[in-house]
Amino acid sequence: MATQIDGAGPSSLEIQQSPPQQGKAPIRVIIAVAAIAAGVQFGWALQLSLLTPYVQLLGVPHTWAAFVWLCGPISGLLVQPIAGYYSDHCRSRFGRRRPFIAAGAALVAVAVFLIGFAADIGVASGDPLGKAPKPRATAVFVVGFWILDVANNMLQGPCRALLADLSGGEARRMSTANALFSFFMAVGNVLGYAAGSYTHLYKILPFSKTTACEDYCANLKTCFIIAICLLLTTTVLALLFVTESPHQPAAAPDPAKKKQIPVFGELFSSLKGLPRPMWIVMLVTAFNWVAWFPFLLFDTDWMGKEVYGGTVGVGTLYDQGVHAGALGLMINSVVLAFASLGVQFLSKGYVGVKKIWGGANFLLAIGLAMTVVVTKSAQGARHHGPDGVLLKPEAGVKIGALAIFGFLGIPLAVTFSIPFALASIFSSDSGSGQGLSLGLLNLAIVIPQMFVSVLSGPWDALFGGGNIPAFIVGAVSAVVSGILAFTLLPSPPTGALTNLSGGGGH
Repeated sequence: MATQIDGAGPSSLEIQQSPPQQGKAPIRVIIAVAAIAAGVQFGWALQLSLLTPYVQLLGVPHTWAAFVWLCGPISGLLVQPIAGYYSDHCRSRFGRRRPFIAAGAALVAVAVFLIGFAADIGVASGDPLGKAPKPRATAVFVVGFWILDVANNMLQGPCRALLADLSGGEARRMSTANALFSFFMAVGNVLGYAAGSYTHLYKILPFSKTTACEDYCANLKTCFIIAICLLLTTTVLALLFVTESPHQPAAAPDPAKKKQIPVFGELFSSLKGLPRPMWIVMLVTAFNWVAWFPFLLFDTDWMGKEVYGGTVGVGTLYDQGVHAGALGLMINSVVLAFASLGVQFLSKGYVGVKKIWGGANFLLAIGLAMTVVVTKSAQGARHHGPDGVLLKPEAGVKIGALAIFGFLGIPLAVTFSIPFALASIFSSDSGSGQGLSLGLLNLAIVIPQMFVSVLSGPWDALFGGGNIPAFIVGAVSAVVSGILAFTLLPSPPTGALTNLSGGGGH
């Protein structure tokens, strides 16, 4: 699920100003580069499944936890275009993309260390043990978290651009490279959610459990250590396989252009002449992401609090719910993979695109509304043991919650494919490049994410805390998105989606 939720693909300059400087690479080299996505997505999956509960464990209230996630959309909006632009013009003897990929992987390692050892560093520098708020650990965590998102975006943009370079300008090979990148993203998702759902993973690395870092924290620390090993392994193998030529500028650079970052001027100036169909695609996408982001942000927290009835830092019930939520996200990823094949089949002309996207939004609304039903069922079926301790929810309640995760994999497959294909079609019809269209669509993704990050916590607090108020807003937004898709979205030419591969944002 998230596949990563804070960037939508390469910037316009990564495509329009990056003509391939080398011939087609063997498929094994493309596979090696695409495999980096597994390491990146493994870390994103851990973020989505484990970090919101971890923030609260450090003493950050649920009301403010969402603010930590602002770094995702902000870095997706700023870092990927900048990294893409400068990797286009890098004159290092090691090549254009490889220095950025290596630097991104190294920064991820630093960030993961800070996040995983935040509690230990905090206590060592004066934080109290126990349930009391840990301001120093929180500060270390936030710094590490922001570095992690910046590094992941710095890594992914040049990695996608390198795949474009290695394809040698051949459309079929480019499609294969994107398909392989998406495949390894799915692999990373499944591995990340599987790791997050296993509660005793920390026993593999016994040193991860300390007086400052109990079972849940130690499990998260172990997961991130595994994530960094996977990312470094895939990155080193890819860089060993790939050879690049340094950038050779066609003409001397204009000194005036050094005073600005052209990518942003190009991106925002293009909004002025945007065709109406593209505006509609962006509008539908914006409401779609207002619907998705609350669930992506608080899904495991919902399992721990509303479904399992646990409290952060009290007993083990909340932690069990979080790990059950990670299992649900793994199920979601498996459904997403199969549903993506179904979307490709339907988009070949058997069902109208308006029906696919509009229907998917109504499915999303149903799924989010069902969280209310499951929550009420869980609250009405609470059981306590002889000692008065609250027990885990009944099997039927847990199955119902996991079924929602799986069910939402269907509309998520549409969210990760149809909008990007439509943006490419409508922007190409107006004379814009596909990279530019994805850059514009990214605005319709990250701005709603920033909106939800700022408002979801205080909104939930108005109704007594919990996650259901934000989920209800998401359901309403999904309905609005579906209505707009059915009524305003123009239909592309028949068969136009056949050879377009979708993309995904975090």
